[in-house]
Amino acid sequence: MSPVTLHLRSETKPLEHRSALTPTVTRKLLEAGFSVNVERSPERIFADSEFESVGATLIDEGSWPSAPADHMIIGLKELEDKEPFPLRHTHIQFAHCYKGQGGWQDVLGRFPRGGGQLYDLEFLEEVRVAAFGFHAGYAGSALALMDWAWQLNEKRPLEGKTHYAYKQDLDQEVKSEVQKGLQKTGGRYPQVLIIGALGRCGKGALECCRVVGIPEDNLLKWDLQETMAKSGPYEEIRKADIFINCIYLDKASAPKFVTVDSLKSGKRNLSVVCDVSCDTTNPNNPIPFANEPTYFNKPTISLPGFSNPPLSYITIDHLPSLLPREASEAFSEALLPSLLKLPERDTAPVWVDARKLFDEKANELPESLRRRETSAVNGDAKT
Repeated sequence: MSPVTLHLRSETKPLEHRSALTPTVTRKLLEAGFSVNVERSPERIFADSEFESVGATLIDEGSWPSAPADHMIIGLKELEDKEPFPLRHTHIQFAHCYKGQGGWQDVLGRFPRGGGQLYDLEFLEEVRVAAFGFHAGYAGSALALMDWAWQLNEKRPLEGKTHYAYKQDLDQEVKSEVQKGLQKTGGRYPQVLIIGALGRCGKGALECCRVVGIPEDNLLKWDLQETMAKSGPYEEIRKADIFINCIYLDKASAPKFVTVDSLKSGKRNLSVVCDVSCDTTNPNNPIPFANEPTYFNKPTISLPGFSNPPLSYITIDHLPSLLPREASEAFSEALLPSLLKLPERDTAPVWVDARKLFDEKANELPESLRRRETSAVNGDAKT
């Protein structure tokens, strides 16, 4: 197979500062014989000059639609859909359209309509266990702890946040906010219940709690065994101060962890829910009331009808962008071994399986959304 050209696109999701490729990984790809084109980006945590210094070719921001058809477009978050034109390239990204999410058909249908294909990063078996899970859990835990303290001191929704250049900057702020909260509770630390505590997200959430000084006895660690030992909703969530959901939702049979009715059925300590899994539009969402996305500039939504204490939830779907440098470095290094197999993608299992999954999901689309458009076949579609 001919050498691979990767086209790193500039992310368009607001406040997204991560990158699928880092300068270090780009250098390793170039040394392995790849060509790497990097779109200039005003938001990416890594400066354009860092990519140029390792030998990448800098190109215009947003130029990927006009790239040669054999170039592979790599990014992280979803593409803009203001003009959902058919996609003729192979894309490597998180597309969020394989689990029945709202609008999944329109997202996925762009690929077969244009003759392109999708390698969804969420389902690459070699990197899924690493992914961004640890940093998602870490960032979600940090925001939840700050929200807990903020409610005690400010009596209003948590203020907006931006990204942190380095992890120690975030750690310092969370420690400071927790100490302010302790002044209001007479030194009582919050009880934090984490479901999915043994996974990557859960480990990240626990690590953040430990780094900022939450005692081990205040960390309630649930995984599959504890979650399946009884049916939901769980009164333990109502009794905790903070609940962090870190599961990977892949089954329709997941119990409802907590509902509005269950929160009203007895004394409640719970004041913060952070849904790191962020399945807001999934019909099997185990936290039914957390059904709207939140954003870094408005990280929480207050649940009406709850006071003393108030109750808010966090559903930011790109939490690792709070720590874009560390998260990108960890993810890109984990992805590298799979990327190095792209020249053999027709036989390398990681890419063969990803293509098979794409074909299976595309076949679930209505015929009208998976029929290749004539303009795309002729190369005339707006791309």
